[in-house]
Amino acid sequence: MRLTVLGGGGFRMPLVYRALLDDTGDAAGRCTELVLYDTDRTRLDAIGAVLAEQAAGRTTAPAVRATTDLDEALRGADFVFSAIRVGGLQGRAHDERIPLAEGVLGQETVGAGGVLYGLRTLPVAVRIAERIAAVAPDAWVINFTNPAGMVTEAMQRVLGDRVIGICDSPVGLCRRAARALGADPDRASYDYVGLNHLGWLRRVVVDGRDRMPELLADPGLLESFEEGKLFGADWLRALGALPNEYLHYYYFNREAVASIRQAPATRGEFLREQQARFYASAADGGAGALETWERTRLEREATYMAESREATGGWQRDTCDLDGGGYDRIALALMRAIARNERTTLILNVRNRTAVPGLDADAVVEVPCLVDAGGARPLAAGAVAPDQLGLMLSLKAVERSTIEAATGAGARAGSARGAALRALALHPLVDSVSVAARILDTSGALGHEVPRS
Repeated sequence: MRLTVLGGGGFRMPLVYRALLDDTGDAAGRCTELVLYDTDRTRLDAIGAVLAEQAAGRTTAPAVRATTDLDEALRGADFVFSAIRVGGLQGRAHDERIPLAEGVLGQETVGAGGVLYGLRTLPVAVRIAERIAAVAPDAWVINFTNPAGMVTEAMQRVLGDRVIGICDSPVGLCRRAARALGADPDRASYDYVGLNHLGWLRRVVVDGRDRMPELLADPGLLESFEEGKLFGADWLRALGALPNEYLHYYYFNREAVASIRQAPATRGEFLREQQARFYASAADGGAGALETWERTRLEREATYMAESREATGGWQRDTCDLDGGGYDRIALALMRAIARNERTTLILNVRNRTAVPGLDADAVVEVPCLVDAGGARPLAAGAVAPDQLGLMLSLKAVERSTIEAATGAGARAGSARGAALRALALHPLVDSVSVAARILDTSGALGHEVPRS
């Protein structure tokens, strides 16, 4: 089976390869060839060196091939993982700094930064979807590219339900909640509903019993894991659910913005400098690339959402949350379920159909799905609390205005600028149309410019 990774020179690629190496299932459904595509040969060489060390002595390791030719990478693929970053980390830093200069949140996927990132990324993602349709129409596409919800929805307009979006935030929340209850995370089931980076865990069912009330009733248990520390037991009890970590930017926006503005660098700026050092040291292909990568990865994980943690007491992440195995394991589980018809349930970004009342059938939502050889089908979420549905509807309008501005799909009367302005100004974390207009004009996003370092 051939797996192609778009953005194969990306820093987290060794996590995917590690998961492939650990796959001991049926050989008929196991990846035997891995094709890495990237526009940057230096990055491909660096990651190739890491993967070679990972594969040393592993006789069943998938063969690895790298290319900068998109059609060559796609041809013959059974699965395509899309993990591109248009504009690189310089683009991310650009998207974060411009909103912060206006006093509003600058973050990769949330708020104005997420809209800017979408405006740059969506045209490329749609072109990729069109090439997949032409060159590898039978391939399944698993989208890692952020902003994952809107990118998945835009690609689905070309490829339909063969595009499935994934994120590791929901499964991390679910597993931490189960561990806090002393339950085996693999034996529990979870009621989760939302959009990408905007969701809530509503039930944790263990042996047929919902244990969420028990968790919410115990402040000590609640504040023993990341989300409890971020949001505080009082607020979680008031909500009656556990929010995805990214909702910290909504519920504690003032504190989050203040902490980010006081930091010496945004997350994008930190990662830009950190990864530049890694790629410079690993690109020569010499020994020690894996050790350098692992050291860099641990620093990356330890500093994840550092500003939000600083705003809520400066606590450190638990060691069990530093292994980095999240989205890669979800992707592998999804690929196995489809390739081997191994029925499973995963939280994924898929077309809503009728799962979430209040959202239309084509809206991409993030919910538990039943997965088998036929793909992923969302499970009914039931009624959604008004505050949750209201945020989801607002953000879905933002996502669709961004898609319209970037691709012209479903365009209303008016210009791309009007759609982009609407996307920014309607976002709950942008507090003024004037601010939205200045962000848009300063960013150059409508020209899909790639900022230079």
